[in-house]
Amino acid sequence: MDSELQVPRADLASHIRQLPGERLLIGLVGGPGAGKSHLAHELAEALGEQSAIVAMDGFHRDNDWLDARGLRNVKGAPETFDTEGFSQLLARLKSSRQDEPVPTFDRDLDATVPGGASVPGSAKYLIVEGNYLLLTRPGWSDLYPLFDLTIRIDLPEEVLRERLTQRWRDQGCDLAETRRRVEENDLPNGRTITRESRAADLVVRD
Repeated sequence: MDSELQVPRADLASHIRQLPGERLLIGLVGGPGAGKSHLAHELAEALGEQSAIVAMDGFHRDNDWLDARGLRNVKGAPETFDTEGFSQLLARLKSSRQDEPVPTFDRDLDATVPGGASVPGSAKYLIVEGNYLLLTRPGWSDLYPLFDLTIRIDLPEEVLRERLTQRWRDQGCDLAETRRRVEENDLPNGRTITRESRAADLVVRD
């Protein structure tokens, strides 16, 4: 990923403002625990009322779908998302100037919420955050042409491990289940992102 330009976190909003276009899709990618949601909200605040956030997590497959395919234990892996629905939504948002409902994900309920948020037709900057936005696998690779700028958060695996452990403990998981989720699912998914993703335009490491 040596074509990425490293920039300070505080300068990201100014880079985005320099982009031409009436509606811009900004892809914000990083491994589980990298802080994508936090940075997305930082950027939305910096960019003001013309910004909106779209989260890939709204396209988690539901648990019944996963159970039928034996995939519940790897929920969060690339194959457990509705990539077609996600791609269709982003393509629609690219050209739409009407308010558009978007699904969200409730971590406490472990379920998606259809129409849990809305993208205003007036929004210029759509911050799209998710793990696999730059993945080169079939289906996921359809997303890349939709983005006007891509940003990757790069953090050491040890930092991610600490954050993920705390996340699952906060969700009420015991130590054994926390370890399983972190070591057998989250961190392997992060390594998949590193191995199989194209380079982003910008990278932040702070």
